[in-house]
Formats: sequence, C-alpha cells, structure tokens
Amino acid sequence: MKLKGKTAIVTGASSGMGRDIAFYFAKEGANVLAVARRAERLKDLEEQTKDLEGKVVAFSADVSDKSKAEAMIDEAVKVFGKLDILVNNAGIMDDMSGIGDVVDEMYDKVFDVNVKGTMYAMRKAVKYFEGIGGGNIINIASIGGIKGGIAGAAYTASKHAVVGLTKNTAYMYAPKNIRCNAICPGAIETEIASSEYMKKINMEGAQRTGVGLALNPRTGKGSEIATVAVFLAGEDASFVNGQCLAVDGGWTAYM
Repeated sequence: MKLKGKTAIVTGASSGMGRDIAFYFAKEGANVLAVARRAERLKDLEEQTKDLEGKVVAFSADVSDKSKAEAMIDEAVKVFGKLDILVNNAGIMDDMSGIGDVVDEMYDKVFDVNVKGTMYAMRKAVKYFEGIGGGNIINIASIGGIKGGIAGAAYTASKHAVVGLTKNTAYMYAPKNIRCNAICPGAIETEIASSEYMKKINMEGAQRTGVGLALNPRTGKGSEIATVAVFLAGEDASFVNGQCLAVDGGWTAYM
C-alpha cells in the first residue's frame, strides 16, 4: 500500500483520468475526496471503490467557483481529519482556435477552470500544508503546456500557466516540505473531446494542430496517468519536485 494513511483530494473525478486517479489512490490505501460537478457520477465512483483499502467520498463542486474550490479543502479535513495530497485534474478544452479567432467568453471559461480553479485550490492547500509541516500537490497539465501546437491558443496558454504555477510553487515552498509536480499527458482516452467547445471546433485550427497527430504512437489510458500520480504522491518520489513529466508514449520525443 503506497498511500496507506494518506488523504487526498482529486478534482475532475467523475470521469477519465480523475476517476482513475481517485480509484488507484483508494486502491493504494488513500482516503479520497472525489470532486466534480456531476454528483451522480461521483456516487457511482463511491460504489465502485467501496471494497478498496481507502475510502472515497463524493463532493460536488465547480472548481472555477473560488468558494467551492476552497470549501473542498475544508471538507477533506472535516471528513478525514487531515489533507496530504491535492490533485488538480479538472480541466476543459478549447475549440482549437488560433489567437485571431479566440472568443473572450471561451478564453475566460478555459482560464477559470484550468488556471483559476487550480490556483484557488493550491493557495488554500498551501496555507494548510504550511500549518502541518508539509504536503504534496500534483497538477494535471498537458503536453500542450510544454509545446505550442497541440491545441488552440486558449487551452495552450492555460496549460502553460499551470506549468508555471507548478514550478514556482515547488521552488517557493520546498523549504517548507511542500512538493508540487505536474503530469503532462499526451493523447488520453477521456471525455474531454466531448466538452462544450470541442462540439463547435474551429476546423482551420484543428487542421493545423492535427499535423502533429501523425507523430503520436498511440492513445493512452487514464490508468497510465493514474499510476504516475500514485508515484508522485508517494514516498518513492520524495526528492521529485517542480517537475513537469510528459506522459505521452513518446509523442513529444520527436518534437
């Protein structure tokens, strides 16, 4: 049990990578506050994990709402008595538009979820971690946060911001025993392609970004991200801090 006795928050836990991370954390002994907007799907996750070593408790929240993002930190401490690990996984995609076609409403929404939601949770968690002598933050960024042509301008900028938050936090709080790393997934089987803005995709942007798809060896599974999250959450990664790990099957190795 790599995470036995630990308590974690996992956002975006109703599907995809977040659901798998919550499941694998519980499998490794962690108690998990599973956070997402869709409460009914979180209840399914509770049922699915009821026989695992760790306990999963659902908490419905939109992380782009500052009060809800902060409340989930308090809820984890209230339910489990403490918090050790924060996983910021919740995120949305843009419509693949280049900057000339970016619409303000979409840009704001992408940043509200991908960046502000992550920042709100990190800020609250760091204050708590300072008080208890340490903690661990894992942000789910993207290879779009380390490369420029994977997605549209809004999503790319948002994930670069997450990478920046990760590195800055790792450096600033390392003396306080707070680690912060990011996982940068490549193409993973999730529901992000069915998100709001992907339903009205900018075809010119999609064709341009799609050039690099020929280099992608394969599509990954959420479980292949979850196992990396388990590593970063555990003691085996105690000296890993401020890193943004591309987990992409080798897609960016050429680039």
